[in-house]
Amino acid sequence: MDALLLKISGNWGHFKKVDTNNNPLTHDFITKTALIGLIGAVNGIERQQMKELFPQLSEDLLYSVALNNQVRKESWGFTLRSVKVNLEKSPWQFEFLKRPDFMVVIALQNNRSQNVFEKFCTNIEHENACYNPTLGLANCPADLYFISRATASDKKIGDFVTKGFISKYHQIEIGNDFNFRIGFEKIPTFQNNDFWNDPDKYAELAYCSGESCFKVKNGEYYDVKTPNEETQWYMI
Repeated sequence: MDALLLKISGNWGHFKKVDTNNNPLTHDFITKTALIGLIGAVNGIERQQMKELFPQLSEDLLYSVALNNQVRKESWGFTLRSVKVNLEKSPWQFEFLKRPDFMVVIALQNNRSQNVFEKFCTNIEHENACYNPTLGLANCPADLYFISRATASDKKIGDFVTKGFISKYHQIEIGNDFNFRIGFEKIPTFQNNDFWNDPDKYAELAYCSGESCFKVKNGEYYDVKTPNEETQWYMI
């Protein structure tokens, strides 16, 4: 499979958890659905066209994330205004990721989306973006850095080492050198043509950060090869 490695970072990020509407909380890293939205922004795809592309890209792309630094969050208050008879003020607290920094791998598993994927890869490589890419909200601009084009293998089963996330079904090896904290997340992987995340297609994941990595025994993974190295990733 064709694949792309890129770095995504910024000063702030917010990837909203849909079950926290009044005081929105954020996922710990960029979700698959948020990444698809970012692809649409970079490629300049209008919102109406993205309605049809969201389910297609949810199925046709695989992705994984490695966190380059620890997850740090801060809450900030915003005053939202609604107009009824009088102008009313309603303060909301938003939770934000502080200086998010991710390495992301994207692989194309269905040629139906070849044109969208290739255009995104070319734009990233040449530092082009039709619309300003964001980390979830318009006031959270994203910095995108091309790392390498790559190829991804078919799905494999076996022992592997990865800096990316893994599923709750993977069995990790606990050795004497295991001295890092593990985070847990449940993220959306599919959005339909009404911009609705299918609750049956959430993935429960574990992640590490920084220089830490998982050693997994007899689990599902993909080899990702660049001209300089070969790494292992669990992708969804």
